[in-house]
Amino acid sequence: MTQNKVFARFDITQDDVAAIREFGAKLGDNLRSFVLDWYEWLQQQDEYDTFFDRRPDVLERVQSLQMDHWQSFFECDLDERYIASRRKIGAIHEHIQLPNDAYCAGMNMSFQLLKLRINELASNTKTANRWADATSKLVNLDTYLALDEITRIQTEKIRAQSNALMEVSTPVTPIWEGILLLPLLGIIDSARTQYIMNTTLEKISTTRTQVFVMDISGVSAVDTAVANQLIKITKATELMGCKSIISGISPAIARTLVELGISIGDLQTTSTLRDAFEIAIRHIDPKNAMLVKSDSH
Repeated sequence: MTQNKVFARFDITQDDVAAIREFGAKLGDNLRSFVLDWYEWLQQQDEYDTFFDRRPDVLERVQSLQMDHWQSFFECDLDERYIASRRKIGAIHEHIQLPNDAYCAGMNMSFQLLKLRINELASNTKTANRWADATSKLVNLDTYLALDEITRIQTEKIRAQSNALMEVSTPVTPIWEGILLLPLLGIIDSARTQYIMNTTLEKISTTRTQVFVMDISGVSAVDTAVANQLIKITKATELMGCKSIISGISPAIARTLVELGISIGDLQTTSTLRDAFEIAIRHIDPKNAMLVKSDSH
């Protein structure tokens, strides 16, 4: 969303900008007392000792930063730098793991304290309403920008963790020269099947794999969507000249596939991983296949 659309979404007009600047000019030296009142409120909150430092030098520095923050608020130069500064606040709060309700409560208190000063400084009700309305819009925008940045960072973290977990839970491993094994565990969804396909095809390309074995004995459930996705993966590997075998077809999975009317065509399937391994060895080296078969009995 562009900056102009952001401001338009919150209905911030040039009249609002002018009103905020008027209020800021009238507030003048009272800005510091506003910041001090807000910190007095903050020190009474449960989160203060957990997320904030009570040391006088640190408190003074943070209050100075708050002054800069509110001065930029009342200057009301609504540009990319303004948006970036509000998003930075969200990044800081996400870093210290400040709860969103605590942040929203703080912004609400900021507005309540500003309203008190509006009522004291405005020359009439019309001006007070105009200043309050404009200030409310910009406070809401600031709150949104910080929370949106928090959400963005948390989403990126979750995606990174999910990718890391997917790599661990979807190990495509060479188990013999020319044979690639993928043991699947847990729940299979569309995101995971896409990852499986990409990883498998890349591995086949780099290892010159001749046989791909996908073992599904550890898959929690197989429905139409899962079965079709798995079949798509095997067909994609075969397009690269690699024979595919699905092992771990239990009686329950076999019944499910039949009941769902899913056709696997000429796809090779086995009930056990050992059977799949024997077929794979036989495909690439019949002599070794006989040795493996004799060792298994």
